[in-house]
Amino acid sequence: MRQSRRISTLNGDGDDGWGLFLAARRMIGDGIAVVELTIGEHDIGTDARILDAMHASAMAGNTGYAMVPGIDALRDHVAARVQARSGVATTRDNVMITPGGQAALFMAHHATCDEGDRALYIDPYYATYPGTIRSVGAVPVAVQAESATGFQPDPDNIAAAAPGARSLLINSPNNPTGAVYTAETMEGIARVVEDHDLWLISDEVYDTQVWQGRHVSPRSLPGMAERTLQVGSLSKSHAMTGSRCGWIVAPEDVTGHLIQLATNTNYGVAGFVQSAGLFALELGAAFEAEIAAPFRRRRDIVLDLVARQQAVRAIPAQGAMYAMLDIRATGMSGEAFGMALLKDHHIAVMPGESFGDAAAGHVRLALTVDDERLREAVAVLLDFAGKIAEAQA
Repeated sequence: MRQSRRISTLNGDGDDGWGLFLAARRMIGDGIAVVELTIGEHDIGTDARILDAMHASAMAGNTGYAMVPGIDALRDHVAARVQARSGVATTRDNVMITPGGQAALFMAHHATCDEGDRALYIDPYYATYPGTIRSVGAVPVAVQAESATGFQPDPDNIAAAAPGARSLLINSPNNPTGAVYTAETMEGIARVVEDHDLWLISDEVYDTQVWQGRHVSPRSLPGMAERTLQVGSLSKSHAMTGSRCGWIVAPEDVTGHLIQLATNTNYGVAGFVQSAGLFALELGAAFEAEIAAPFRRRRDIVLDLVARQQAVRAIPAQGAMYAMLDIRATGMSGEAFGMALLKDHHIAVMPGESFGDAAAGHVRLALTVDDERLREAVAVLLDFAGKIAEAQA
């Protein structure tokens, strides 16, 4: 039987970019010790207090259907959080609770794009972005940022791709590059969005992980609240990746349609998960800073080690839980370098090519192992790259 074209072409003409990750997992399955610097999974579990709140809610009976747009108390808290950080009036009517940030991205593109519409996104990108766009029948169009400028998007390049497009997806702080878009970059993006009448989908799941500069939510800029869908999540900010609790903040009329979409797809998020999410947010900014602190510290470890040699260049890691390294001096692709590093030293990183053409010749490190293991692994990586680069000279 023939499968639908939409489901069978989610990855376009290529693979899903996860070959090295799967190879590392196969090695681990065979009993080989591998230092995994691949995916953005915290090296701590969800805080016991949050789990206790989830358990208490479930035992109290919150195991049936929850309100599809989300429980009022959680929507109110998300609205207040977003308003405090952006200065833009926000109420529960602007908020839709979703099963994590990934579902929010899917729903946001459903809300903004029709079949065949061109949907722009910045390259390098989180690996699911093109597939998410294809999954709603839209056509993904990459706009490349450049390594030489720290992967800050160029608004002129976005404008060149914008005619005829319906939406633009951005992500700051950025996965995979660690870039935090400057106020100037964000203002330029806002001008392009307004000039070309685009919807802006802003993935802000790393907004609590800013090491340098300041996070600017585009919804806070003049005229942008009515055309921005802001995506948030508890996965990274509260170490709740498996709980699947996120949100979209959007104009009220958009939120109303998103509720209908959820009614016909996932039917909302489990009530006991939402209770835990509310409890987690009520722990406040100090708790979020505690979750973020190891990644700031580990970022500094990586940058310090890279500064001591010449073969590998670090992209300024301004935010998020990753470091992007330029290994082009080795003459190898990110994929070839990563596979060789895994084979010879049992260290797993993600090839830059997993995140788009603009990241070719780079590798991404997830800062998700303890400090000493990270220090040792990065030192081995740099020595490995240096020897290859020296042989190329």
